[in-house]
Amino acid sequence: MAASASVDPVDTRTGARPRPGSVPWVAMYHSVGDATDDPYRVTVTPGRLDAQLGWLRRRGLRGVSMTELLAARARGEGRDLVGLTFDDGYADFVERALPCLRRWGCGATLFVLPGRLGGFNAWDPLGPRKPLLTADGIRQAAAEGVEIGSHGLTHIDLTRADDAALSAETAESRALLTELTGAPVTGFCYPYGTVDARAADAVRTAGYGYACAIDPGPLTGPYAVPRVHVGQNDTSVRLLLKTRLHRLRRRPVAGV
Repeated sequence: MAASASVDPVDTRTGARPRPGSVPWVAMYHSVGDATDDPYRVTVTPGRLDAQLGWLRRRGLRGVSMTELLAARARGEGRDLVGLTFDDGYADFVERALPCLRRWGCGATLFVLPGRLGGFNAWDPLGPRKPLLTADGIRQAAAEGVEIGSHGLTHIDLTRADDAALSAETAESRALLTELTGAPVTGFCYPYGTVDARAADAVRTAGYGYACAIDPGPLTGPYAVPRVHVGQNDTSVRLLLKTRLHRLRRRPVAGV
């Protein structure tokens, strides 16, 4: 994926720059495809994703993987970077998301489920069955420069898992993905976005460098990075509101 110079982007309407030390803005996506039957609001069409990435670039922002984002922030840089994350590892990522990322010179992190390779979203009781990436599909995404992270082994709520399941969902999933990709796996994403101190400790113990949640509150930090849901209804106006609300709601946290 293409790189760009690090500059502080300016809000073209207000002239304001991002607040130094603020928690980085991380977008949470899932499936990219037909959004007509989407009870959980997890799908954006390719056209909508393309428009959203274009909106970022026109404002001097660039979508990158979580590893690139956090590394830049650790250096005191990266105010022009936005984390792009895609949960669940849907098969449509390779066919529909990757072309949009390439077009706008963006990177991303794809959180996959090594215990459900080539399966489907069995955890969703409503809506259509969506196929998940196979091992070959994950390797193809990695070959395109996409960071591969773990979303657990099978997509269960880690705050309700017993010790054996918690270990399998964190440590075993990392080992499987490392073997599958032939590269270190440093990122984890909590299924459903739910996290407690026990789950965060298990992720840290399993050897991950960071983990993504949704709205972890007091646990916000390197092992519970907050994210903003981005969906089909998020036009440029809604995205602008979400970026502003993020600055107001999130407070600086050491290590993020």
